[in-house]
Amino acid sequence: MLGYVKIDKGELKVREYEVYTGYYCGICKSIGKRYGQLPRMALSYDAAFLAVLLASLDGGSDTPCQEHCIAHPFMQKKTIIRNRAIDYAADVMLILAWYKLADDARDEGKAYARATMILLRRVFRKLRRKYPALCDGMESRLAELSELEDEKCASIDMAAEAFSKIMELIFTEGFDTVYPEGLPPAGKDSGNAVCSSESDSAEPGNAGPAHLDFFTIPDDPRQLLSRIGYHMGKWIYLIDAADDIEENILSGAYNPLLFRFSYDKDAETTEEFRRRIEPNLRFNLYHYLAELSNYTDSLDIKKNKGIIDNVIYLGLNRKTEEIISRVDKDKQI
Repeated sequence: MLGYVKIDKGELKVREYEVYTGYYCGICKSIGKRYGQLPRMALSYDAAFLAVLLASLDGGSDTPCQEHCIAHPFMQKKTIIRNRAIDYAADVMLILAWYKLADDARDEGKAYARATMILLRRVFRKLRRKYPALCDGMESRLAELSELEDEKCASIDMAAEAFSKIMELIFTEGFDTVYPEGLPPAGKDSGNAVCSSESDSAEPGNAGPAHLDFFTIPDDPRQLLSRIGYHMGKWIYLIDAADDIEENILSGAYNPLLFRFSYDKDAETTEEFRRRIEPNLRFNLYHYLAELSNYTDSLDIKKNKGIIDNVIYLGLNRKTEEIISRVDKDKQI
């Protein structure tokens, strides 16, 4: 996840925004208490959405806390929420950050990436022991993606598939971790929420994504989460490619859009290229969002539905328009 999955702040109720920021701050607190201060640099709003979505399947109320913040040492934040979903989202964010650093160090030779990896190596080893199946699956898919990039693959679907499978795995592993005994019966609190100086995370499951029939909408929440992760992965990969067109042209880094639509710097400007591919981009991006909304709507969401709907129907649409049309980029939260 690369920072694209955000709310549309202006459309959230005040209380919903406090809950959302409570999850975001909770992830930061979770990282600081368990891994130290440096890993907090990887904090992302994407992880907040993952935590909100996973926790929404449990009807237990979110537990607010009043705590000081390292970024604002002289004031207390209104809501710091703790639960297993927050700890899992924090862990996933750090795992993804590690692999992003490894990619930057390997492909682009960035010195900061190598230096940061040295500082985070102990944290990653701990996370790899905790989530062996997740890390194995991610490494396998990242290797597939690296091969496609080396081959300058012109198929957007093939390139996006590897990343989509990573997201699928993240969401299903999240369900297994947050609900190791399955969802609690209706009306019963799973005991997921806690508010203390330390939170105890459940040990993650090692089961991979179930085989899915993509022509029907399942009732099983784990399968629904699998499909949500898959289609969100498709959208993230394509929106990131669209966002990085100019940067990739300058650096020479792989971008599937440049190969799929045969960009020729001598024949057109980057703006002309963007206008040429815009209809195709719109069709694919909004198709992924439509699939994502179908599966999200089928989840039995027990709390924070307003936040989830805001992200799915407003935040992601807004981000799509910002990047396709190159407007309001300075107004992102």
